[in-house]
Amino acid sequence: MDGRDHYGFILASSLLPFLGVLAAIVLLWNRIVGWSDLIVLAIMYSIAILGISAGYHRLLTHRSFKTSRPMKIFLATAGTIAGQGPALIWCSHHRRHHRVADKPGDPHSPYLDDEPGIRGALKGLWHSHLGWLFDKELTSDPIRYCPDLARDKDIRFISTHFIEIVIAGIVLPGLLGLAITQTWQGFLTGALWGGLVRIFLANHVTYAVNSIGHYYGRRRFDTPDESRNVAWLSIPSFGEAWHNNHHAFPKAAFHGFRWWEVDLTAVFIWVCEKLGLVWDVVRIPQERIAARAAGLSQVGGGRTAAAAPPKPLAERPDHHGAADVE
Repeated sequence: MDGRDHYGFILASSLLPFLGVLAAIVLLWNRIVGWSDLIVLAIMYSIAILGISAGYHRLLTHRSFKTSRPMKIFLATAGTIAGQGPALIWCSHHRRHHRVADKPGDPHSPYLDDEPGIRGALKGLWHSHLGWLFDKELTSDPIRYCPDLARDKDIRFISTHFIEIVIAGIVLPGLLGLAITQTWQGFLTGALWGGLVRIFLANHVTYAVNSIGHYYGRRRFDTPDESRNVAWLSIPSFGEAWHNNHHAFPKAAFHGFRWWEVDLTAVFIWVCEKLGLVWDVVRIPQERIAARAAGLSQVGGGRTAAAAPPKPLAERPDHHGAADVE
């Protein structure tokens, strides 16, 4: 991503959605918002979050299931309209994050600032939530981290046309608003709520998984990072907030391991599997989950033993970007 692309990304993902939220607040104050705007917002939010969670994250980054080319293109395009960056860059960031989570080299860890106290904590949370996006030097190299995706002509095409797809994702809800209300005001408010406000809300939910999900919450598994499960964030994130579960088993297609751990993306994948749209869905056996939660690891023949402490970063083998999906 060169300088022009980087600043286009910042414009699409941060500045314009923020201005859109300010405009929406003014419209709310003047009661210029209709039920159609909220319906369009809900539809577009769901598409974008599923595009990020099922598409960018579980399919492209971790290869948690397999699917057809049309479904892959749909999910990658849905993830792109979220405005969080081209698929190649997003997935490169995330694989890099898993390789060195909360260690030097992690692009969005809240723990890499040495300043103590509340000020240091706030600086770390700001960096992990949003600040890191403004630093072009933190852009991850797709050739290094995602060579498989860099060879995929569909993902390259979708990534190259990031800005155009984001714009289409703003125009589309406007057209939905126009179709519902038969007015140009419906087009404008549909584009505002289903486009700009939706980008703002969905992105900050995702960013909160990066920041809050590594700072505050419960840890069921002893992972070599500071990942947390954040229950109250699980529904708006469509299951992404079971973040400690995810770091314990990165390749798992389902992030909710208990019946009450709501994972709407898992429901989507399960339905798609029943319809024959996806297959080879990675499921983690419950006995393996229970053993990991108890601090045990499998040693063969179904037996378990005390889990060895994670190796220091310098001693970990170089998987050339594949460590996150194993």
